[in-house]
Amino acid sequence: MLRKLTSLPSGRVAKWVVLAFWVVLLVPAVMLAGKLGDVEENDSSAWLPSNAESTKVVERVEKFGLADTVPAIVVYDRADGVTDADMAKATADAKAFQNIQNVVGDPQGPVKSQDGKAVQTVVQVQKDKSGWDGLGKVVDAMTDVGEKNTDGLGFHVTGPAGQASDSIKAFSGGGSLTTITALVVVVILLLTYRSPWLPLVSLVTVGGALITSEAVIYLLAKHADLVVNAQTSFTLTVLVFGAATDYALLLISRYREELRRHEDRHEAMAEALHRSSPAIIASAATVAISLMLLMLATLNSTQGLGPACAVGVLVGLLAMVTLMPALLVICGRWVFWPVKPAYGSKASAKEGIWTKVGTAVSGKPRLVWIGTALALGVMCLGMFNLKADGLANKDQFTNKPQTAVGEEIQAEHFPAGSGDPIYVVTKAASAQQVSTALADVRGIAGVSPPIVEGEDAILLGELEDNPSSDAAMRTVEQARDTVHRIDGADAQVGGNAAVIRDTQEAAARDSRVIIPIVLVVVFLILAALLRAVVAPLLLMGTVVLSFGAALGVSSLVFEHVFGFAGEEASFPLLSFVFLVALGIDYNIFLVTRVREIAPLQGTRPAALKGLSATGSVITSAGLVLAGTFAAMASLPLVFAAELGFAVAFGVLLDTLVVRSVLVTALTLDVGRWMWWPSNLFRQQEPSGPVAVEPERETARA
Repeated sequence: MLRKLTSLPSGRVAKWVVLAFWVVLLVPAVMLAGKLGDVEENDSSAWLPSNAESTKVVERVEKFGLADTVPAIVVYDRADGVTDADMAKATADAKAFQNIQNVVGDPQGPVKSQDGKAVQTVVQVQKDKSGWDGLGKVVDAMTDVGEKNTDGLGFHVTGPAGQASDSIKAFSGGGSLTTITALVVVVILLLTYRSPWLPLVSLVTVGGALITSEAVIYLLAKHADLVVNAQTSFTLTVLVFGAATDYALLLISRYREELRRHEDRHEAMAEALHRSSPAIIASAATVAISLMLLMLATLNSTQGLGPACAVGVLVGLLAMVTLMPALLVICGRWVFWPVKPAYGSKASAKEGIWTKVGTAVSGKPRLVWIGTALALGVMCLGMFNLKADGLANKDQFTNKPQTAVGEEIQAEHFPAGSGDPIYVVTKAASAQQVSTALADVRGIAGVSPPIVEGEDAILLGELEDNPSSDAAMRTVEQARDTVHRIDGADAQVGGNAAVIRDTQEAAARDSRVIIPIVLVVVFLILAALLRAVVAPLLLMGTVVLSFGAALGVSSLVFEHVFGFAGEEASFPLLSFVFLVALGIDYNIFLVTRVREIAPLQGTRPAALKGLSATGSVITSAGLVLAGTFAAMASLPLVFAAELGFAVAFGVLLDTLVVRSVLVTALTLDVGRWMWWPSNLFRQQEPSGPVAVEPERETARA
């Protein structure tokens, strides 16, 4: 049945039907994909679960008209002191700001700092359906007003609105990210196949998969309440390019083998699909299911990222087993020009690098795998250096945007939390008691008079520290402990600082819950694929060890090489899911080939022949995936740079060391016990030394 299904795209007529299907599909997909940005929810409060305290505060303050506003903090500074003319300009600017669309209410200020060197005005900006884009337009308009006639007076827009504006500029590099990712894929494919046409076919297929994925995700966000944001978009791009190209490499490699064995290219593709599809499907299923488990997250941003990326992987799989085979068969053998695989020709019998690696490992496999595991274990020690407790606003960019400069100036001359208070909603009857208690909390610089609406009252607590700092997080915790103890007050603490704190807690909970479940599910997939228990356990162990080593090295590089302040709270979980799911990919590619050969020649010879046969294609696949994730560094965001580096380094480590050395050495040492308790386990190993035969003589089960 599987053979019939996989052979369909390579049929003499079916190939044209498949091509027509994708052409028709892409017409509406292009239009829908272009609307994905319209359904992004980039407001940090929208990422939180509904049961988070800060989320409940957002719901309760709607009646006060504060739920849909974001403060923009305007800071002026002059080193030798603010003049009367400067104050006059700040006052005139405040009036001009009110004429900007989406600016609501009267600005607070301008207020001169105690040292007389800075002025601050707080402007409330109404959020609209355009989200970040709307805030960015307001900040740009305010900047146009404020930068006129400055005469040496410094001007900056900071606070949550300024942060949103700089984030827009950072994420606007999504187009360049796609271009860089595509170039990485093309260059690696050119080096791999030395053909100008194969990269083009792969790029067309991957591009179709990405567009279709974005269209499907748009529909899910529009009609099924899937939460997507800018982070989802750039992660989807690199994942689809990386994973789909990996599948293309595996298919092309097998197709090239079969073209030497079959005169008819349609038959060659049918056989190539039959042989490679189990590994490709198992790989995609492992990644997709692992990503779908992110739906168990309480953090909405993580919860939405999982199914969105799973859609990308599955659409990439569909494209690679339908559109890619059809295009290759339509093009014919000339697509491999200038090195076309002729019927009856033999692959080069020259001993390749992976044959040499296998020969070296086979000498003392136990010593090799123990030594490799110990080295990886030492690398894991760097995980103790990980500081995944979130990043302050000023530390979220790899460069220093204007909002970070303004934030530093504000903190130097004003209470760092001014203009971005915490909100405390309470019963009106308890408002005075809550106000008194809140004022005594360490880290609260002052409390506004209560605003009463119906049975509720709201208090604004000015923070002494930056709202995204660790000190502000402690203040939020103390404020909650204090107001929660007041009987009958029904007091809850929200605001941007509380949102950040709740995000940290949700991310920590998600890691504790999801990581063990991913491990169990991936193990079950491997057990079903390999029909064994020992091999899946060993493979899982190698991947987890590889993940720990990658994270350990990455944390040291982040601090001592890149100078980053820390990691986002969701970084460990996302790194784990990507590295484990994608790392298992390469083990699946290798071990399924070993299992294919083992019934004929035994497990130990199969381990070396499997490494020899798959080494080049898996290395190329690893380079593609590492390159696409490394392209994330083109975005000036610390989170993107860190996730991209960790995944890229982890993939290379898994490809070049774990899969080729550790897994091969383990297989050679364990032998037929790898397949326990399946029937293959009962097959006796051949006697005599283990040797690697040329790839061209690889047996076919």
